[in-house]
Amino acid sequence: MQFAKPQEARDFLQQHPEVRSIELMLIDANGIPRGKLLHRDELLAIYENGRPLPSSILALTIQGEDVEESGLVWEVADADCWTYPLPGSLTLQPWRATPTGQLQVSMHPTQGMPAAPADPRHVLVRAIDRLKADGYHPVMAVELELEFYLLDKQRDANGRPQPALQTNGVRPQAPQVYGVYELEQLQPFLDDLYAACEVQGLPVRTAISEYAPGQVELTLEHRFDALQAIDEGVRYKRLVKGVANKHGLQACFMAKPFGDLAGSGMHMHVSLADEQGNNLMASEDPHGTPLLRHAIGGMMATLNDALAIFCPNANSFRRFQVNSYAPLAKSWGVNNRTVSFRVPGGPAKSRHVEHRICGADANPYLAAAAILAGIHHGINNQIDPGEEIIGNGYEQARETLPTDWLTALRALENSSWAKEALGKDFLTVFLAIKWAEFRQFMGEVGEQDWRWYLTHA
Repeated sequence: MQFAKPQEARDFLQQHPEVRSIELMLIDANGIPRGKLLHRDELLAIYENGRPLPSSILALTIQGEDVEESGLVWEVADADCWTYPLPGSLTLQPWRATPTGQLQVSMHPTQGMPAAPADPRHVLVRAIDRLKADGYHPVMAVELELEFYLLDKQRDANGRPQPALQTNGVRPQAPQVYGVYELEQLQPFLDDLYAACEVQGLPVRTAISEYAPGQVELTLEHRFDALQAIDEGVRYKRLVKGVANKHGLQACFMAKPFGDLAGSGMHMHVSLADEQGNNLMASEDPHGTPLLRHAIGGMMATLNDALAIFCPNANSFRRFQVNSYAPLAKSWGVNNRTVSFRVPGGPAKSRHVEHRICGADANPYLAAAAILAGIHHGINNQIDPGEEIIGNGYEQARETLPTDWLTALRALENSSWAKEALGKDFLTVFLAIKWAEFRQFMGEVGEQDWRWYLTHA
């Protein structure tokens, strides 16, 4: 685990005398930034001596409630655990009304105990290091295709969320996928988003109007350093929410915010390179090399075990519908968007796999770790993925995925592969959080219960 040097803080403070506050953030199991707003005078000390955060900060539900069963609350007296800054993460938050910095931290492997094993970034580092030890350097991009909806902060007359007004004052009603006029209507937001990404050094590229009113997708460039790619994906999500808030909007990364509209996915692209950066999956054959096939075989073999990582919430599973561009089966194919693992077309040197399972609500660190661990499993055991799917994958499903939260959580809990690949201590905390959320979710009575059962049950 590499942490930043104090000179980074000194340089930042000298270059930005206008900054008085710095947002310190640690990413929790749900992918939510947690932390504090610090005064500039506190910054250098964090680089020199670290910053304590309570152990319970990595044992919170998506609503920010302690999970006692995690073992990180009362059993350890909610102990202070030391975090340190990540190199290159100190930057500006240009969407703030007053000049504000941003700093991402991670738990120290020893000084951060007992919470360190629950740090999602550590789980990814472990997966990357294991591949590198065998000579494989993972190259990744969070295609972001981290799709999201831009919503009004004000609900509709029925109290439900609604797509944001366009600059022409009209609320979009039709999907208008790939519509350039729709992007034009988002110009003020997109201008600020691109400008903020430039300030933070995030390699955001293409913007697309996705398959629903108010749904947007932007892509991030791939990185030879997979950890850097995922760090950037996490920071991009924080940035999108901040810029949207500046414009009086809400950026929504729910997997399925509307029952009758497209869900939001997080498509992750991965290949393996040698130490010099040469793509080991490169081939003139569109199907790639045997290494690529074994990688797909491993991801398919571990998919059920990892589904609760890729789809971590009850709402995640509402995304899985026929003919929805969300895959429903363990399947792969070349240039085919109806399968779970797609080998995109393109030049031989760009050959890679697009993992299409994750919802936009997944934690990028954990999703990437599970993907890479699955790939490693496939390579070590030379797992063949079987025949590719040609044509409509929804009509040719050989082994469908479980599409409910309970089944996915039980599969993760009973998985010996997950305990070894992701770490037993991490999995104990993660499952404690998710079982607590499951009990809360199932115990809440809401609008659908009343509509279905209030009168006639």
